[in-house]
Order: sequence, then structure tokens, then C-alpha cells
Amino acid sequence: MLHPNQFSVNEAWIAFHLNSAPIHTDLDGSFNCLALMDAASCFILGSEMISTGRPQPSPLEVRRLLKKAKIHKEQLPKTLFIAREWQGEVIAHEAERQNIEVVRVPESELIIFVGEAQQGFRERFGGTTEAQ
Repeated sequence: MLHPNQFSVNEAWIAFHLNSAPIHTDLDGSFNCLALMDAASCFILGSEMISTGRPQPSPLEVRRLLKKAKIHKEQLPKTLFIAREWQGEVIAHEAERQNIEVVRVPESELIIFVGEAQQGFRERFGGTTEAQ
């Protein structure tokens, strides 16, 4: 089982959805909030709103998110964790392109890291408690 104390800051990041249900807007439609979190500190390094009209974010959106996250420590991590159950091929491909090892793990192993952030997002913006 993974735990934050297994990592040093910026050694590993986690890609995940902050929301458990799409965020609806009248003007622009529905979105999911894709986030990157540092595994050691559980600090959210950046997020991108991704239209639900597409099954995955675009390569440009993923590069923009990685660039935002990199600003905090001026380097990329060695490892990026992504839930096995999540469709994350675009972010996995871009991470590997930037020499980041991608590790797929069961979503249940990431809850210790992302659960509090998802709960806070749910309290602020609503939504269900089901994982996406």
C-alpha cells in the first residue's frame, strides 16, 4: 500500500480527477477537473478543466498541466501514478515523452493521497461521492 511518507517531495506525482461528477456550466458545458498532486506533500501542483465532450484531455492540455506543475520545483518527477481504472493514456504518453515513469495502480491505493482534496472539492462544488 502506498503512503506519502514513502516519497520525498517532487519524487512522484499523482494524476487524478478532483471531481467525482462533471461540473456543469450554462455557458461552456460540462467539465472534469484534472489535477496533479505531489505524492510526498499531497500539495496540488496544478489543475486543468477538461471538457466532458472528449474522453480524454488533449495533448496540449496535458502539456500545459505538466508545465504548471513543474513551476513549483523547477523539475519534473521521476514517477507519475495514475489509477488503473482511469482512462489516462494521453497524460501517460506525454509523461513518458518527458522521461517520467508512469505507474498504474489501483485507484484504492491513491485515496490516501487524493481523498481529502476530492472531499474538499465536493464540499465546495457539489457532486457525488462516487469515484470517476
